[in-house]
Amino acid sequence: MSKNTNKIKKIGVLTSGGDSPGMNAAIRSVVRAANYYGIECCGIRMGYDGLINDMVVDLGPRSVRNLINRGGTELKSARSDEFRTIEGRNKAAETVKKHNIDALVVIGGDGSFTGGTVFQKEQGIPFIGIPGTIDNDIFGTDFTLGYDTALNTVVDAIDKIRDTATSHNRVFFVEVMGRDAGFIALNSGIATGALDILIPEQKDSIEDLFSSFDNAKQKGKTSSIVVVAEGEKLGGVYDLAKFTKMKYPEFDVKVTVLGHIQRGGSPTVADRVLASRLGVAAVEGLMAGRSNVMAGMQSSKIVFTPIEEAIKKHNEIDKDLIKVADILST
Repeated sequence: MSKNTNKIKKIGVLTSGGDSPGMNAAIRSVVRAANYYGIECCGIRMGYDGLINDMVVDLGPRSVRNLINRGGTELKSARSDEFRTIEGRNKAAETVKKHNIDALVVIGGDGSFTGGTVFQKEQGIPFIGIPGTIDNDIFGTDFTLGYDTALNTVVDAIDKIRDTATSHNRVFFVEVMGRDAGFIALNSGIATGALDILIPEQKDSIEDLFSSFDNAKQKGKTSSIVVVAEGEKLGGVYDLAKFTKMKYPEFDVKVTVLGHIQRGGSPTVADRVLASRLGVAAVEGLMAGRSNVMAGMQSSKIVFTPIEEAIKKHNEIDKDLIKVADILST
């Protein structure tokens, strides 16, 4: 694509909602791509709250040096109740006009994209979304920013938990994040050789769980790992651990909730490259006149998905992976 000749002269970039590894790499990519095409760029701190309260900083290529390897988001992130109101969005529009911002790049999840869509419809400000969430549940991209890093964090943690489980003949229930999506649980469970994996997308039963334990006992297993997605409908890890202890009083049952360590840490190579590609794609998309779409990656190719589809639909669990998990847990 040639140097910028269209009406986009200045782009604002913000991160919103939960943080995820790779957001900083995406910010860096947007800023440097904008500079490459002769477009000014500014960062909005604290998400949509920053747009309301005029927390705008100019960014250039040197402003984002040494950022690609850092987790979290340098621009900070927040959920904004005020932006949900027409009064709040009108304030945000005043900030956009004050700083001569022609378009926005919003890095976040479905809630962030919903806010951008409403703002675009009311104020006519073009925007493109970049999917930043460890949950990997946004439709229109094979992977979201932070998912690969979170997955590696979980696998590393469970590997360590297995050492102590084996040493003491213990049963560990490990809860992982993902809201109502089981991508982290399913893939980390397969990668760590979990006895059972409980995810919201599958109809699990306590009887099936107990059957897994019975089969393990018959084969001489003395320790087990059960990976549980936080949105699992069968119950939380503490309830599941209690039921298991009641059924098998001889078991030494432990619970580990990995929590927010899954959101932190230096992004993996996969997340850094994905962030870099999506950042460039978002800038080029705005230059080409695209708006109200999400830049994503499918089969290693850049795609643009209408925001309404990205919000309403969700990535589906690969049924073949569930089959793999079942086969390998025997």
